[in-house]
Amino acid sequence: MRTTAPMSPKQEKPLALAMADKGCQVRIVALRAGHNLDRRLTDLGLNIGSELRIVQRRGGGLVVARGETRIAVGGGMAMKIQVVPA
Repeated sequence: MRTTAPMSPKQEKPLALAMADKGCQVRIVALRAGHNLDRRLTDLGLNIGSELRIVQRRGGGLVVARGETRIAVGGGMAMKIQVVPA
């Protein structure tokens, strides 16, 4: 299973989803998780290439929107999802 997407030279350096600001539109470029968490994230629709919008930040966790779907992501999980601005 591939855990990183090819990056073009124009793209910014990836950062953890937990570091993205509220209201930002981001694209997932890598999942730095173990096999079980990687599968769980994929089952939730958080795949490489998915575009997300940060809806809410509360403590270490956050709520992201993928289309019309809202997904709550804990702080530890958000640190393992690498994103770039969309």
